[in-house]
Amino acid sequence: MGSQYTNQDHMKRLVDYRDAREFHLRKDRAKRDKRISLQEAVSEYIQDGDIFAETGFSYVRSPIQAYLEMVRQKKKDLIAIGSPMSNTSYLMAFGVVKALHLSYIGVEMRGNDKNFARCIKSKQAELLSIWSHGSMALGFKAAQLGAPFIASKQLIGTDMIKKNPFVKVIDNPVSADNSQVALIPALFPDVCIIHAQKADRYGNAVIEGPAINDIALAAACRKVIITAERIVPEMTIRENSTGTIPFWYVDAVVDLPYGALPGSCPGHYYWHREWWEWLVRIGTPDLDALNDFFDYWVFSTKDQFDFIEKLGGARFINTARQQMEAAQANVDDSLVNFDYQEVIPKRD
Repeated sequence: MGSQYTNQDHMKRLVDYRDAREFHLRKDRAKRDKRISLQEAVSEYIQDGDIFAETGFSYVRSPIQAYLEMVRQKKKDLIAIGSPMSNTSYLMAFGVVKALHLSYIGVEMRGNDKNFARCIKSKQAELLSIWSHGSMALGFKAAQLGAPFIASKQLIGTDMIKKNPFVKVIDNPVSADNSQVALIPALFPDVCIIHAQKADRYGNAVIEGPAINDIALAAACRKVIITAERIVPEMTIRENSTGTIPFWYVDAVVDLPYGALPGSCPGHYYWHREWWEWLVRIGTPDLDALNDFFDYWVFSTKDQFDFIEKLGGARFINTARQQMEAAQANVDDSLVNFDYQEVIPKRD
């Protein structure tokens, strides 16, 4: 695709299952206390130039506070991958992400993310390959299963094949009619941050609700950071094996309540819709506006608690908790108010 990144080491590293296997065999699997601060985790395990996998689902159980810390620490030249990867947009704007393997990026409910288009058109960030949601998910799943690739009908008949140097199309060797299949390689990013509802000190983590690709990514990535709403005793994890990431994949554990804000965390809090509308409708169309937005929300806050104060403090948190409980039908919702003041720009 004419990219300066195309022939670099990371293009081979992303699909090198032998190297990934050797890396995981060498990895420390000791059962030890891995708790460190968010600042330490980002500083130690997110290295400039890493292939960085976005997790969660846009603004649902995504480690957004950790992403904002990456911006504060001025991480740079990351190659992004993920399905979806809507948070990659603002990471591109601040030079954290310089290239990406794209499956999907968007925030249709809130508006049109003009920052993403600006970064691509200006070559501030480069598109290295294009995937569908399903095909990229199969790449992560292949890595989790230890398979070098998965044969699938994903991408067959689309132009995405032309923009993807990794996927190969062959005649189906076990089909009588020799119909085509796509060989989707196992994908091995360098690092990911996964936000979970609970984790223990060793790195065992439980995801409540849809895991998206995160359990597969925990197995696929060379380095894994867990941020958690609560740190719980190990036996609490053992009693619930559903949606669990085992400790031997995990390098660091961060006690980070409200770590998904201003997104939502199932079972804990609803998302802040106005914040996203301000970002997408007011912040992204203009670079100066985006800088002003991040100066206020990121560079002038040191942690999630400073962030919460700007969202409305304890009153906001109480409302967000009530809204999540009502959305999950865990409380009588007759007195829960979902109304909010929509952010409408004067011009678009």
